[in-house]
Amino acid sequence: MTTPRARAYLARIGIDEPVARNVEGLEQLQRAHLTRVPFDNLDVIARREVRTDIGWSIPKIVDRGRGGWCYELNGAFAWLLGELGFKVKQLGATVLLTPDPMERGHLAIEVALERPYLVDVGFGDSFIRPLPLDHRGPHDGGSGSYSYEFGEEETTLCFDGPDGPEPQYRFGSRAFSVDEFVEQSKHKWNDPQQKWRQKPFATRLLDGGPDRVTLLEDRLKLRRNGEWSERPVEPGDEWERLLRQWFDMVP
Repeated sequence: MTTPRARAYLARIGIDEPVARNVEGLEQLQRAHLTRVPFDNLDVIARREVRTDIGWSIPKIVDRGRGGWCYELNGAFAWLLGELGFKVKQLGATVLLTPDPMERGHLAIEVALERPYLVDVGFGDSFIRPLPLDHRGPHDGGSGSYSYEFGEEETTLCFDGPDGPEPQYRFGSRAFSVDEFVEQSKHKWNDPQQKWRQKPFATRLLDGGPDRVTLLEDRLKLRRNGEWSERPVEPGDEWERLLRQWFDMVP
């Protein structure tokens, strides 16, 4: 039996039937979340408050119909999975896509089923189905191939690019609470050099993926059948209209 709050969350991501507590059910939930709840920086750009606790993130996502970044999205999703009976661990990850990575600047999720899986609904255009954590890979991420580099203390998630592995983020095995990401969240919110402060963006899957829509400051991008197309967008009224049309949000 699910609680009323969990049922409201499931309705927010378009699920109105029981979800199996297995990897197929986990993938259903991940794809639904990535489709209905955008990954965006709109509150950061607007200089509105953001927090890491689920007392903040769940009402923002469920009641206000907003998206957010990893601390909000993965923190709330981890709560939902726990409410549905999944065994969940929150991971502290270091994103490796910038020259000067912030230690433990990303929150990811591990789910233990018959084997452990890496799950993420707060990393933008990335894998869209659970990735087994007990085998190097390659693994079908639903939007591309992924593999791991196993170290003595940490594991690195890699995208299998045409020129070889492209490191995405590294993480250890220790469980983290959302409270342990408060300082990282504040730093990203406050630092004008962070990409989160530079230009607005919002992105989500279309119909469970791998098709995707991404709205940037000056253009709209669509991925259909593996091919990207884009068109310019004028700031102001047109940008806000497209945000409502594709994301059901206002700035």
